[in-house]
Amino acid sequence: SFLCLFSLGVCGDEFSVLRSPQSVVFRDGSWPIPGERIPDIAALSMGFSVDEDLSWPGLAVGDLFHRPRATVLVTVKGVDKLALPVKRISYPIENAVPFSLDSVANAIHTLFSEETPVVLHLAPSEERVYMVGKANSVFEDLSVTLRQLRNRLFQDNSILSSLPLNSLSRNNEVDLLFLSELQVLHDIASLLSRHKHLAKDHSPDLYSLELAGLEEVGKRYGEDSQQYKDASQILVDSLQKFADEMFNLYGGNAVVEVVAVKAFNSPLTRKTRSILQSSQSETENPYNLAYPYNYNYSVIFNIILWMMIGLALAVIVISYNLWNMDPGYDSIIYRMTNQKIRMD
Repeated sequence: SFLCLFSLGVCGDEFSVLRSPQSVVFRDGSWPIPGERIPDIAALSMGFSVDEDLSWPGLAVGDLFHRPRATVLVTVKGVDKLALPVKRISYPIENAVPFSLDSVANAIHTLFSEETPVVLHLAPSEERVYMVGKANSVFEDLSVTLRQLRNRLFQDNSILSSLPLNSLSRNNEVDLLFLSELQVLHDIASLLSRHKHLAKDHSPDLYSLELAGLEEVGKRYGEDSQQYKDASQILVDSLQKFADEMFNLYGGNAVVEVVAVKAFNSPLTRKTRSILQSSQSETENPYNLAYPYNYNYSVIFNIILWMMIGLALAVIVISYNLWNMDPGYDSIIYRMTNQKIRMD
């Protein structure tokens, strides 16, 4: 119990499951989730395999024959915990590092390449968007750039007409950035509702959204300000509404998760290698140790080994039969030729 409380005190960030089908079972508990293993949890919940085994007891096996048709992961920056409804399941995050769902997207493309599933990665504050498959046709009208988001807010059917702003202002750029992210959530559910047939196909869909508007509100007004409190409450209500809408659009067969991160521990960088790093690699591996093999190595080795043995045995058997074949008795070519000569 002491270790559990200690981990809760250290790990302020939170991973929450707002909605999930009966086939995906998340257990109630306070088991910390390693920040770098969040993509693996999303992959396992969709029924995909991962490179390394995940010994985290929060995710049970569930129904292997009924996997969710969609996974929605929303990352909220600038807050370590949201006042989400009590019915949700939450776990603390240990070592919150930047993560990416590229591995999950690659698994979907590999297994369902012919069906072109919906894959959408969106970060409105950074104007970063990645759409593949049917998402290009469904979300082609989605506002992506900051100028498009600002213009979208001042249209007639925007959320400003129905959302209580309280202390937030329409004339402040920081407030508009926060409200534009909420507009994106509303537009995604609205556009998907017009194409409900995409939510009923057999290919799984993936949605990854990054929201940084609340973090900017906290930097502008302070986390003790009324603007920050109102923005937090508005965000919680919008996330719950968005989760319910996506869950219902997929017929109750979708997983909606929220990751609340105060600040990432290290920036997300891509590892590159050049020729100038050859001398540095020698110092990193002074004992000349071999690299670790992939877990698929034994499978590939057995497939190649027994295939070569089978081919070798087939060549030996065929060669032996050809060598001991009687041309006048075993070969139909010689028999037909002899009869033709006798008839002539």
